Amino acid sequence: MTIDDPARPDTAGTAGPAEAPAPPRRPGAWASLRPLLLRLHFTAGLLAAPFLLVAALSGLLYALSFQAEKVVYAHELEVPAGDAVLPLDRQVDIAREANPDGTVTAVWPGAEPGATTRVLMADPEAPEGTSLAVFVDPYTGDVRGQLPSYGSSGALPLRTWIDGLHRDLHLGEPGRIYSELAAGWLFVLVLGGLALWIARRRTKRRALLLPERGPKSRRRTLSWHGSVGVWAALGLLLLSATGLTWSRYAGENIGTLQDSLGGATPALSAGVAGGDGAAGGEHAGHGAGHQPAAPAPATADIGVDRAVAAARAAGLDSASIAVTLPADGSGYVVKETDKQFPVELDSVALDPADGTVLDRLRFGDYPLLARLTRIGIDAHTGVFLGLFNQLALAALALALTLMILWGYRMWWLRSPRRPVGRGAWRKLPVTLLLPLAAVTALVGWFVPLLGLSLLALLAAEAVLALVTRARTNRGRSTEA
Repeated sequence: MTIDDPARPDTAGTAGPAEAPAPPRRPGAWASLRPLLLRLHFTAGLLAAPFLLVAALSGLLYALSFQAEKVVYAHELEVPAGDAVLPLDRQVDIAREANPDGTVTAVWPGAEPGATTRVLMADPEAPEGTSLAVFVDPYTGDVRGQLPSYGSSGALPLRTWIDGLHRDLHLGEPGRIYSELAAGWLFVLVLGGLALWIARRRTKRRALLLPERGPKSRRRTLSWHGSVGVWAALGLLLLSATGLTWSRYAGENIGTLQDSLGGATPALSAGVAGGDGAAGGEHAGHGAGHQPAAPAPATADIGVDRAVAAARAAGLDSASIAVTLPADGSGYVVKETDKQFPVELDSVALDPADGTVLDRLRFGDYPLLARLTRIGIDAHTGVFLGLFNQLALAALALALTLMILWGYRMWWLRSPRRPVGRGAWRKLPVTLLLPLAAVTALVGWFVPLLGLSLLALLAAEAVLALVTRARTNRGRSTEA
């Protein structure tokens, strides 16, 4: 006795064997990977967001500090433009008279009319890692003030304090862990979020780049989070990559890799009379203090003005230059310091006795990787394109802040009974799991703090899975 199936077509009277049911289709690579990416983006976002939020807010302050510095220190930085400029040697003497306990190490002439000359001095009263900058009016010789100056960018106390907050929260080496975690996870979260957003099904293509309108809801918040993320993705990835170059652990690996690829920044040879002096590297500025050189012994010295004239004759034509005075075993070093596009960063070393060119280093002769590194660092620190660069940094910091807040709002609006992709890695096919594990291990080795925090995240996931399973089993035994 049989029971007819109304859903099956009538095959009575037909010949041939019955057709076997089609095997279930295996999900594609993206269908298998998407739940894992979603889980990683959700969980890591919740845990890394506090670090990223601090980095974003302090980075926003840093981007605005350039213009704030001009206002706060206007008396030291600006003077009424005059008709004639005093010789640099005379301005150096004036700075020595203003601070007889200091030793002059460098002179930064004003790059434009109305700018003061900055005479840098090694001074026992200056904070560690800084020089004392004496600001001299180049027209009248008046000393406009004295302030600590930090790094090759010449950051003054306001920007130096904000830079320290952004870099290590003023906690020294332990504080650098926060910034390395932020930079490492930013790369992962941006790439994962970008993949999830682009692959998302949508009825209108414009929704990929423009947020949806409508009543406030989780969907609308997600739309803002994703569309703003698409616009900011490239800039955030560049900030992450350049930020890692200053990190404690990943930075060492990046430097080693760069050297092995032939991208090390060449050094200017400034040694004289058997000395081994060499100019400082180009990887300074954001987190590297200006270390004063030892004073030169009393010997023949052409002076700062003739050194600048010799450098001009050798081809340094930028208005923005820095002159490092002779130290023990080395001569004058004159560098172009205009980091705005087009970049002018050539430098020459000069014999202090007669101004003979000892060595010349052109920025165009740098290896390509060294040039890209220099430009990336300057873009990260807001000096590559001047005001436009600083506004772009501020926009990226604001975008990251908003995306973090939107992310937390989505988490708050999500029902706690709806776990996001928990245990998704167990559903990956081996052909996808093994390559993914290898890439993850490589990235974790190259960026150690990211790797360690990812291991901690996986351990927490495993513990959570065990707890959930124990609760489920307990509930079943109770019902039985």
